[in-house]
Amino acid sequence: MNDQSQYQLSGTGPEMYERYATRYMQAWTLDLLDLAGLRLGERVLDVACGTGQVARYAARRVGQTGKVTGLDINAGMLTVARATPTDSGAGIRWIEGSAMAMDVPAASFDVVLCQQGLQFFPDRHAALREIHRVLAPGGRALLSVWAMASPYNVAVGKAFETCVGIDTATRYRALRALSPDAEALQNMMLECGFQAVQVRPRTVSLHLPFTDSFILGHLSSGPMASVLSAFSEERRAQFVAQVKTSLQLHAADDHMAIPESVNVAIGCKT
Repeated sequence: MNDQSQYQLSGTGPEMYERYATRYMQAWTLDLLDLAGLRLGERVLDVACGTGQVARYAARRVGQTGKVTGLDINAGMLTVARATPTDSGAGIRWIEGSAMAMDVPAASFDVVLCQQGLQFFPDRHAALREIHRVLAPGGRALLSVWAMASPYNVAVGKAFETCVGIDTATRYRALRALSPDAEALQNMMLECGFQAVQVRPRTVSLHLPFTDSFILGHLSSGPMASVLSAFSEERRAQFVAQVKTSLQLHAADDHMAIPESVNVAIGCKT
């Protein structure tokens, strides 16, 4: 199921992604960039950039003397990325293309970032070899993948099973199960030529709205959008009520605090 079509959002999907999914991902974006230690003037590539959140934050950190490129296979995501302003720092170049065959010269970036993309590539080794190819000697690559299902994912999976059925719940749960574990991630990086590879486990508490609109909007910004769009109003209310009931221990008033964990693989090119 490691198929890029899982995130080939169409219609309003990319706009929903920018509105809801990037809010879910913001803490992880900042954490990834802190680990990357970007410096002024560096050249950065954001692989599987989506609507461009990582690229925009990177542009601030490398400043006007730096260069940032965002690459994604989804034209709709890039349309939103291009339309979203960058408030400061480097200009951003957006490229439509596959991570497994980048139309990018060799050794052209100091840092390559990939947040929650690797697990969806049909050929992960090919993508990692491409990342190694476009990285300049002395450069570094950082790739983040989910480490486990969070309480939020568990609650959503349970609600899909109750409201729709086991097949839909399995499809949803499989999106997290695609992520390689820490050992597999490290081995892939080493096999593709990276040196000094380490995998850093990271955990943060995501502070998110505990509202029907956020939960439904967030889930409608990803691969389960078509399932939710087919719900009746009654089924939609039943679904979100079950998610919220399962998350009561993580909620206070109209917000929830969800512990989430990722593994970040860091490797260098000599």
